[in-house]
Amino acid sequence: MRVLIVSDTHRKHKNLKEILNRAGHIDLMIHLGDAEGCEEDIAEMAGCPVEIVAGNNDFFSDLEREKELKIGKYHVLITHGHYYYVSMGVEDLRKEASGRGMDVVMFGHTHRPLLDYSKGVIALNPGSVSYPRQEGHKPSYALMDVDEKGEAQFSIQYLD
Repeated sequence: MRVLIVSDTHRKHKNLKEILNRAGHIDLMIHLGDAEGCEEDIAEMAGCPVEIVAGNNDFFSDLEREKELKIGKYHVLITHGHYYYVSMGVEDLRKEASGRGMDVVMFGHTHRPLLDYSKGVIALNPGSVSYPRQEGHKPSYALMDVDEKGEAQFSIQYLD
C-alpha cells in the first residue's frame, strides 16, 4: 500500500498535481489541513480515497478536526496540529497520540517537514505543498509505503 501525505495546499494546486504525477500509483492520500474549500477538487485529482482534516484556514468547514486511522499495522492520528501548538514543538501532540495508543501522528501547520522516530510515537509533518518555510523553501510531501506484513517505510520528498 502506498500513502501520499500532504498538507497546507492553500488553494495552490500546481505543485500538488506535480506531486501526484511523481508519486505514481497511490492507494490513499492524507491531507493534513488548509485545503481552503478545495476538498472535492483534491479528491478528484487524487483518484483514490482521501482522508482530510480541517486546518486553521479551513473556515466554515465541516471537516473533522482530527481522525484516527488504521494503516497497515499502525494506529495513526491525523490532525492539522494547531490545536496542539505544534509551532512551539511536538511534545503536546506526541503525548496526546501516545495517550490514545497511536503509533504515528501526522500533522501540518508549521510548513516545515519533520520525520521523528523518538519517544515511542512516529511524528510526521510533510511540510507544505505551496508555502514551504524550511531552509531551501522547497515544496515537500511524504510517502508511506506499507509492505505485505504491514510494516511501513516513511520518506520526505521535495520538489525541485
